[in-house]
Amino acid sequence: MGKKATKATRKFASSGQLKKTIQARHKHQQAKKKLEKRRGQAGKRAKGIDVDGDKEQLDEDAEDDGEAPKKKGRMTVDDILNADFLAASGDEEAEDDDEEGLSDDGMSDEDDDDDNASFASVDELEDEDDGKQHLFELSKLAEKDPEFFKYLQENDKELLNFKAEAMADSDSDDDLDMDEGEDDVEMGEEDRVPTLTKEILQKWQKALLEHRSLRALRRLLVAFRSAAHMNEDDQVVAWSIDSPIVYNKLVVTSLRYTPIILEHHVPYKTQANGKFKPPTQTRKLKGLQKLILSFFNNIIHLLDQLTDSDMIALALGESAKLIPYIISSRKTVKQYLKNCLDLWASGKDNVRIAAILAVRRMASSPDEAVMDTILKSTYLTLVRSCKSTSVHTLPSINLMKNSASELFCINHGISYQHAFGYIRQLAIHLRNSTKIKTKEAYKQVYNWQFAHCIDFWSMVLAKACDTKAEAEAGKESELRPLIYPLVQVSLGAVKLVPHGRSHPFHLHILRSLLHLTRHTGTYVPLSTYLVPILAASLAPTSRPKPSSLKPMDFDTTIRVPQQYVKTRVYVEGLVEEAIFLLAEWLSSSPVHGSIAFPEVTVPIVVALRKSLKASTKLGSSKDQSSLKTLLERVDDSCKWIDQRRKNVSFAPGKLSEVTEWERELRSQLESAPLSKYLKVQQKSREARRRLLQKVRVTFWFLCGAIDHTLWCVGFVKRVY
Repeated sequence: MGKKATKATRKFASSGQLKKTIQARHKHQQAKKKLEKRRGQAGKRAKGIDVDGDKEQLDEDAEDDGEAPKKKGRMTVDDILNADFLAASGDEEAEDDDEEGLSDDGMSDEDDDDDNASFASVDELEDEDDGKQHLFELSKLAEKDPEFFKYLQENDKELLNFKAEAMADSDSDDDLDMDEGEDDVEMGEEDRVPTLTKEILQKWQKALLEHRSLRALRRLLVAFRSAAHMNEDDQVVAWSIDSPIVYNKLVVTSLRYTPIILEHHVPYKTQANGKFKPPTQTRKLKGLQKLILSFFNNIIHLLDQLTDSDMIALALGESAKLIPYIISSRKTVKQYLKNCLDLWASGKDNVRIAAILAVRRMASSPDEAVMDTILKSTYLTLVRSCKSTSVHTLPSINLMKNSASELFCINHGISYQHAFGYIRQLAIHLRNSTKIKTKEAYKQVYNWQFAHCIDFWSMVLAKACDTKAEAEAGKESELRPLIYPLVQVSLGAVKLVPHGRSHPFHLHILRSLLHLTRHTGTYVPLSTYLVPILAASLAPTSRPKPSSLKPMDFDTTIRVPQQYVKTRVYVEGLVEEAIFLLAEWLSSSPVHGSIAFPEVTVPIVVALRKSLKASTKLGSSKDQSSLKTLLERVDDSCKWIDQRRKNVSFAPGKLSEVTEWERELRSQLESAPLSKYLKVQQKSREARRRLLQKVRVTFWFLCGAIDHTLWCVGFVKRVY
């Protein structure tokens, strides 16, 4: 029984280099034999010996050279090592393989770079593609990926103008010649780190577009690694890049072309539910796996270095197309998720959108463990970003809440576990504050993070449990049981500190519950908390102090500053906000679309009219006028519903007929007097918001211009 091969021998054989090494040795020995034979013939001619002897003489010459005559049916150890049986394809194929695998100094080009060592079998994976097939794919390129096709038209139009004859065989001698020339450039003795030029990059682009060449893809990604790790002392790179134009073109080409080539060679499937199915494990995919993983890690490394928002958005968008190929690598997925969420929390709007789309692409994985990691990391990143809120950060926080809520609505079953745990955490904070009753304990609830968390979960439940969405699905959402605990926690936070300085926080919580009520059709008695705020503001114990302070922005205020307490500007703003919220609640479908709307509004109208009578001396005439207008519209809506209730012929106990009548009533709410009043108020507030935003932008522009002018004046003074 023969001796068992060692582990190193088996590893070397499985790396794909055994055949090339044997062929190189065989070629070297053949060349040595020819040289020795020529030397022997030259010596014989000098002595006058005939070199054209018979077979017997040739065998004797072979014995003189150290080669024994072969016997039929037997192979010696030297025969096996010489691998004569592998040379069936001829010397030309062996020469091509040798030129591809070895450089001038005898080292393989895979050793030029750390990543290349694992790409040895990539060049052997190319399939022969027909030219007509490529032309057909190019004709479909504008439909499948119009953005990539537009990029080719603008930057590389010549690559689209080629003939089918040029693509007759994707593994032709021209491709080999190109690779041989590049080997000379890469492994030149005078310049060990060659410089990447635009011409070399264009050759790779042409090979990628015309032949879908994996060999060109490998070389392109090796150059991309050099760009990602450029100017790093601890990294050995295969290319040096001197021109910023070539650097930018290399990065863009690698990002845009790689998904197209991989989709051609190892496609994956997208299921009907939106989830992707990773590509099946084939020999080609196994050979490309390390190449793809290395390229993806280089993208992650490059994301930390890029500063241009458009380039970052491009890197995120194109890397998201490669997620099905690397989803099995948990370490890479976690690192990529971390980078995406960091950009989602701190980048510009286009970067935030690209980052959350990449995260959403990861969430389309059939692996539920990946979904759990995404939901947990996304929520924690959102909470950390909501510690403070200002005019400048509020739009980005709203964008984060909207995009994160979409992730939690992908799979309601998985989201339920996370939502339940985090809502319970909010309830624990509220319980601790209720028991301890100290200033520090109250701060655990009365802060921006708690308010944004309540608003976020209200948005999640509003989207997941929307009445229209549930009607289309034909069943209730799995998240609907969480509406009750969220409402209880929210109302408990409103009642925790009923102080006047905390009214902005109360309005934030009530606004979130109003959003939840409007979409889920759940009745929440918000008037119980809005009417006391209006009553206390309309009939204060003392006359409000006049002040020259600017109006308070309730969207970015959670606690009233001391200088605003008991001032007229604060009271007027608070009354206006409370009246608007009350109008929104009264016009929502669970309240205004109820058959009992006239009876529901009776205690509200009585309490507000009583507050109006008490505010005749100390209250503001503007606030009184706004509240009177609201009460008039409520009375008109009560009469409007009474007119429709006259034709009712069923008793209150017949709930099915009551539900059907209310469904018909809600379809006509847009013509109700209260709904028309609310539309006017919404347009007025939106116009005011746009005006303030315009003034704010103009102000900051003027401040920037003034700072620049002052800097120029100071510079001139220093010079002269």
